[in-house]
Amino acid sequence: MSSEYTEPTPTFAIITCSDTRTLETDTAGAALKELIAERGWVCLEHVVVEDERPFISGALLHAIEDLHADFVLTCGGSGLSPRDVTPEATIDVCKRNVPGIAEAMRAHSMLITPRAMLSRGVCMEREGSVVINFPGSEKAARENWEAIADVLPHAALMKQGGGH
Repeated sequence: MSSEYTEPTPTFAIITCSDTRTLETDTAGAALKELIAERGWVCLEHVVVEDERPFISGALLHAIEDLHADFVLTCGGSGLSPRDVTPEATIDVCKRNVPGIAEAMRAHSMLITPRAMLSRGVCMEREGSVVINFPGSEKAARENWEAIADVLPHAALMKQGGGH
């Protein structure tokens, strides 16, 4: 018997939080979907919802409880605008904080722009799904993905009870 293990193929849902974007104009969500596919991973759903806590929370619950996505990536709504409520909606729905992912994203982005410190994005877990708040711009979403993508298969394995 081999002692090797196979990391699971991660599944994703993408939720773009915006009053102005549609699926056709959502370049950040489309970029994340493309980056997921490039790794051979699965995107179960990509939706756009209004920047309102109940809509965001509802979409998060659907991705977690109905789709059972390993990772739920939100795009947008994590800045300082009064309409930016994605972190609050994430906290409303999730139970466990996973601060290292959001910290890594900000640290990586700070090497590119000092404006990264204005991100309020969080990373939290509920029922085996990890919710990660990404920025709403395509450029920032790609940069943040670069910071964390390599650890996601291991995170999927760990949350299924795999070892370190």
